[in-house]
Amino acid sequence: MYHDVVSVKCLDDFRLELTFDNGEAGVLDCTPMIAKGGVFARLRDPEVFRRAKVNEELGVVTWDDEVDIAPETAYSLATGSPLPEWMEQ
Repeated sequence: MYHDVVSVKCLDDFRLELTFDNGEAGVLDCTPMIAKGGVFARLRDPEVFRRAKVNEELGVVTWDDEVDIAPETAYSLATGSPLPEWMEQ
């Protein structure tokens, strides 16, 4: 089971304050994702990073509707909850 993101607030140091549809909230540090590069490389620009928003239809954090973070991953990283079993390696 996962929870949709319902609100996002950009904080300093590439962190996001997230609230989920079950009322839980937490802070997601995006630094490790950005450091990996790939599609997240563009988020190194603080101006781009601050454009984070919630895609309400999908329940995900997105940037320009091109880059997003899966809600399962966001929930796990922001709240410290384990990933769903089907995502475990």
